[in-house]
Amino acid sequence: MAMIFDKEYILDCLKEIISVDSPSGFTANVMKKLANIVEKLGYKAIYTEKGNLIVEVFASNERTIGLAAHVDTLGLMVRSIKADGSLAFTKIGGPMLPTLDGEYCNVHTRSGKVYTGTILSNSPAAHVFPDALILPRDENNMHVRLDEKVKCKKDTLALGIETGDFICYDPKLQITESGFIKSRFLDDKLSASILLGLLKYIKDNNIKLKYGLKLLFSSYEEVGHGMSYIPEDITELIAVDMGCIGLDLNCTEYDVSICAKDSSGPYDYDITTKLINLSKENNIQYAVDIYPMYQSDVSAALKGGNNIKGGLIGPGVGASHGMERSHYEAVENTLKLLALYLEN
Repeated sequence: MAMIFDKEYILDCLKEIISVDSPSGFTANVMKKLANIVEKLGYKAIYTEKGNLIVEVFASNERTIGLAAHVDTLGLMVRSIKADGSLAFTKIGGPMLPTLDGEYCNVHTRSGKVYTGTILSNSPAAHVFPDALILPRDENNMHVRLDEKVKCKKDTLALGIETGDFICYDPKLQITESGFIKSRFLDDKLSASILLGLLKYIKDNNIKLKYGLKLLFSSYEEVGHGMSYIPEDITELIAVDMGCIGLDLNCTEYDVSICAKDSSGPYDYDITTKLINLSKENNIQYAVDIYPMYQSDVSAALKGGNNIKGGLIGPGVGASHGMERSHYEAVENTLKLLALYLEN
């Protein structure tokens, strides 16, 4: 049977979830969005105490496969309020701060108010500051300018903005006619959309699974402990996350990337070999790579003491943690490999 995936559905899911601000620690809204999407397909979504989402697709007493993607993103948090009413910030995860100079953002207060602003260098004007072009773009030399009439710290405090409020910047999603998908946070909302597309494919085609299957969506991957806890019945976990592009890596924006090793160590030999062989046997465009500065939800699960085998795949994504880009071909190649793995 030819594998046909619902491209429009997958991209619509991406548009829905990428529009929801969700840096690590601020993911309740995107999890609600995910739960609604899953429930419309007829599946039940269960929340963990940590805020992760688990979807049981098929139950089995023999063994259960987990597929994990994360929907937490990079972001910022208010570190302090400056004397002029602007905001100093601290990073959440590892955003490339130079790429944020000039980006629009939302500031979410704990009372539920949202204010808009712009992330700027402390020397933001070329006509005024002699170091405007050379000042480092880092936490000590950048700030958030609020779109409110604030002239001092007291004015900003009166808005209800405080230290610890989340600062979320614009993903800027665009999907081109030529199939390119460019946006911030494709890591890893593109893979989350792939899992939703896989779920719809299983349902639409009444796919019979040999083993149990659970989809897991994590909320703290970008800070290292997303899937440190997983349900006890899961015997193997495959993280579906972005594939790395650059340096001496083989992956392109059109491939499904199979990671043999990242900075947390090698992935399970049998799973990785199976994924490679399935790609070869079914003419899937793939690459095998080692990611030099990367850890996944499988890394967190293994460090959390879970007794599992683990693997890692995902669509090739360029310019990670900056203005990322992939292509729908990579999405489809990832879907094909996941479907074949489950069916075999």
